[in-house]
Amino acid sequence: MAPGNDSFVTEFILLGLTDRPDLQLPLFLLFLGMYMITVLGNLGLIFLITLNSNLHTSMYFFLFNLSFIDLCYSSVFTPKMLINFTSKKNIISYVGCMTQLYFCFFVISECYVLTSMAFDRYVAICNPLLYNVAMSPKVCSTLVLASYLMAFSGAMAHTGCMLRLTFCDANTINHYFCDVHPLLQLSCTSTYVNELVVFIVVGINIIVPSFTIFVSYCLILTNILQIKSTKGRSKAFSTCTSHIIAVSLFFGSMSFMYLKPSSAGSINEEKISSVFYTNVVAMMNPLIYSLRNKDVKTALRKTLSRR
Repeated sequence: MAPGNDSFVTEFILLGLTDRPDLQLPLFLLFLGMYMITVLGNLGLIFLITLNSNLHTSMYFFLFNLSFIDLCYSSVFTPKMLINFTSKKNIISYVGCMTQLYFCFFVISECYVLTSMAFDRYVAICNPLLYNVAMSPKVCSTLVLASYLMAFSGAMAHTGCMLRLTFCDANTINHYFCDVHPLLQLSCTSTYVNELVVFIVVGINIIVPSFTIFVSYCLILTNILQIKSTKGRSKAFSTCTSHIIAVSLFFGSMSFMYLKPSSAGSINEEKISSVFYTNVVAMMNPLIYSLRNKDVKTALRKTLSRR
């Protein structure tokens, strides 16, 4: 029996992404490749930003934290997913399941780091003369610390409410990791409080950052349209495009996944949606920010030439 819980269940069985035997190997190779790109891409960005002094600015400080977060939460979910493709029965302990659930900490922190990056772009484009003051190292550190504190409180709320539930006989999770909605469907006690907490916590952590990002980009767009030079407008747009793509992928999949009751929609839709924010976004972020970024490409060339 798990400590601190009246559950009769000591372990869960993860059904995985699909039960079709003919898809197991192709999907294993696909997600293994994606995970390798994720690890190499995010580690590469972290080392580039650390080793190159010209990247020691607020924008790249946020990008450093974004890469760290992507690396962490993809490593929490993807290895267990890969095991599921190669084993007949993928078992996770009760403690392991609650630990995995707690690490939604990293997903929540990404919401606020992306919001901080939008604010950084707003100041850079709309108030360039105040940029060094408004985005000082102290301000940037405070924003990132606040992101982690919000994530910590959200993760504690999710996990704490899950620990109060009782799981009787059902222990098969129709998912590839221990997520909130599939676990709520297994509980033999009322999940009303849990669903309310999920809706409130996730609502705050999606709606507030989304609204802040939306306002920031409305102000940025207004400012860009006032630029008379076509080259100037093009440069301003290019600095925001990467971030808009990353935000759209991340918040779109998160909203579809969590801003609805656990009974709404099929579990297969939830699996596909969760693949985006646990695998695709974490893989795409380093590609989006490096392939479209001259500073990163220049830093990479300098680093390779030094080696």
